[in-house]
Amino acid sequence: MTINDDTKNKDKAIQNPVPTTLESTDLKHIKLREICAAGEGWMAEVKKNQTLRIIDTEGNQAVDTLFISCADTDERYSATDTLAQNQKLFLEMGSQLFTNRGQVIATITDDTCGRHDTLGGACSCESNTVRYAHDTYPMHSCRNNFMHTLATHPVAQKYDLNLRHVGPNINFFMNVPITPDGSLAFDDGISAPGKYVDITAQMDMIVLISNCPQLNNPCNGYNPTPIELVIYE
Repeated sequence: MTINDDTKNKDKAIQNPVPTTLESTDLKHIKLREICAAGEGWMAEVKKNQTLRIIDTEGNQAVDTLFISCADTDERYSATDTLAQNQKLFLEMGSQLFTNRGQVIATITDDTCGRHDTLGGACSCESNTVRYAHDTYPMHSCRNNFMHTLATHPVAQKYDLNLRHVGPNINFFMNVPITPDGSLAFDDGISAPGKYVDITAQMDMIVLISNCPQLNNPCNGYNPTPIELVIYE
């Protein structure tokens, strides 16, 4: 797979997002509503007290996500701090997301999926060859999405972001259970069409997403699909 450059179709999708359940959200409070196409990257600023809703439009789609402070981009989501402070491996409603400086950058304030992965990381060309086969190396990956978005997106340019701002990420909607021998298993997702997670910002933050293009394990049901992103107050 390669990065989708069909801008006409992508623009049409953004202008006409798939229907989703937003009854609890007053439409006048919506600041941004976009579709991120299957296998693509996405980035936006979310102000303190605003909420980002990530909607799994067709179900069984992994969403690799990073959070970076607007005030100081050296401060960003930390998987180790988040695991230690929450005392659990999986994230759910009420989980707080901590930075590498021990501050809460965001909180999961609503969640219809129920569990999200903190350990599986982002797929890359290199990890694909280790996990699957050498001939998977040219396949598109989440790390490709992160790099491309950081190199081209106006928000990344505004804050002078680059590859050093990429670290261990959250995989929303992804099911990565721990096996009895302590290994990670990439299993079928537990999400479904229209399931969503709300992340409320506790500081002004930048959100960087890879809508995972992985085809070699069931995290996307072997069929990557679009997601919808809604920022509201």
